[in-house]
Amino acid sequence: MFNKFLDPKNDYAFKQIFGTEKNKDILIHFINDIVCFQGDQQIVEVKFLKTAQDPEIASKKQSIIDVLCHDEKGRQCIIEMQVARMPGFEKRAQYYASKAYSRQLVAGEDYTQLKEIIFIAITDFVMFKDKVEGHSTHVILDKQTHTHHLKDFSFTFLELPKYNKTIDELGNLIEKWAYFFKHAQETKEADIDRIVGSDHVIYRAYEALNRFSWTDIEFNTYEEAEKRERDARAILKQKLMDAEAKGLSKGLSKGLKKGISQGLKKGISQGLKQTLEAIKCIKAGESDLAIHEKLEIPLEAIAELRKQMAE
Repeated sequence: MFNKFLDPKNDYAFKQIFGTEKNKDILIHFINDIVCFQGDQQIVEVKFLKTAQDPEIASKKQSIIDVLCHDEKGRQCIIEMQVARMPGFEKRAQYYASKAYSRQLVAGEDYTQLKEIIFIAITDFVMFKDKVEGHSTHVILDKQTHTHHLKDFSFTFLELPKYNKTIDELGNLIEKWAYFFKHAQETKEADIDRIVGSDHVIYRAYEALNRFSWTDIEFNTYEEAEKRERDARAILKQKLMDAEAKGLSKGLSKGLKKGISQGLKKGISQGLKQTLEAIKCIKAGESDLAIHEKLEIPLEAIAELRKQMAE
């Protein structure tokens, strides 16, 4: 039997929920909840922008999805759903934010026209191993005083693996959103009211995932996105396996070379020490047999050494 709700982490499903005009109120609610906007800081309206601002960003994009919009105050929001762990994701977040920031200005405008950039990422992996909390916001602060003067950039992350509460343990909106992303696909309709409470917007987010309200074309697109994600995960896994194998081979080769080199040095050092001892024994008048038994040097080598000393 099919589950009623689809996976919100899916590329196409995420767009349907957070990147369409019909569900714009869900996006606004989500941003306010995740960034913890209150009072006059809250977003009340958004306008969608092109998700890839230029070919350079489009060609380098490796994450599943992003939604780009600006609010009534001109603040731009970048929302990313990142399923697969990609090297340098935190740097790509800063790259996207700086690109969006710099492209606000057109010729003739001054820097005072630049507006705040808000970057939000939902990750299906742990980004910050030193942090216990799954929700964190990062801003630019003065190192000594921790004052916040450079206010145009903020980065908020929701690390899904750090959220493991049951339905009855959910205590705030952030936990409810985390539960939504992690468990929507396995959630039963009878549990929805217990999850969302009186929050009708999160309820609408679940309803947007109702597979029975999707057209055949929409569902086929969803499945295609799911296949692309599986393929991308398989490719990434193979790359990691290849890198590990290459690293192991290189490590073994390096270790062998180092071992040979160290053995050679040790052999030379030990041979020199035995030669000096043998010379002392010869000068002391000891026989070749006595030196052989004492130092475990071949008789032929002792005889050759004695010959060289005599010349």
